[in-house]
Amino acid sequence: MGYLLVIIIALLAIVAVLVLFDYLGKRRLRKAEEEALRNRTYRPGDPFSSADDDAVYGNPRNLKPSDLIEIRGDTYAVRGTLRLTQGSFVWTENHLDTGLGRKAWISVEDDPDLEVVLWEELKGVTVTPGPDAVEVDGRRYFTDESGSANFTSAGTTGLAPTGALRYHDYQAADDTRLSFEDFGGGWECARGQVLDPGEYRIYPSNPAPEKP
Repeated sequence: MGYLLVIIIALLAIVAVLVLFDYLGKRRLRKAEEEALRNRTYRPGDPFSSADDDAVYGNPRNLKPSDLIEIRGDTYAVRGTLRLTQGSFVWTENHLDTGLGRKAWISVEDDPDLEVVLWEELKGVTVTPGPDAVEVDGRRYFTDESGSANFTSAGTTGLAPTGALRYHDYQAADDTRLSFEDFGGGWECARGQVLDPGEYRIYPSNPAPEKP
């Protein structure tokens, strides 16, 4: 009987700790959101800056292998990151994996405002990029930009540490994106959706310690 009582007390203690951590986490998030709102309202500066959103949801520009990112309720691990350069323009592509068979990647760029796009590969696409407009799966896309870039690779990307690629990006009327990339083995096609800051949350693998 005494042993059972000890087990019950231990379980209650564990539940209490979990409730406390949940409460503290929600309180911390609420304070961050309130601070971001105050800063956006009263602080002078660029009214379209994404710094406040980054403070609440994490800065996607800093994503790196082994970080976690929650997107629309699904949690992904960042397995690899490509840093791409075209002249003075720089952007990243982060390869994601849920560990349950679902893979994707997100591109992050400032052009000039922050844009985060979730991409998923399209199989069996026979369209070749180049025309001003293409049609895939019944949706019409119009050419946006194209060119070539150099990249450096970190983590698991399936690519060499450095290399080059060609790309051709399209955009539909509803803002859905279509991208073709060629890393030397032929064109690969992916469909992309622009993410709002509230649709993702980043959990760095080695976050900086909080300031007192």
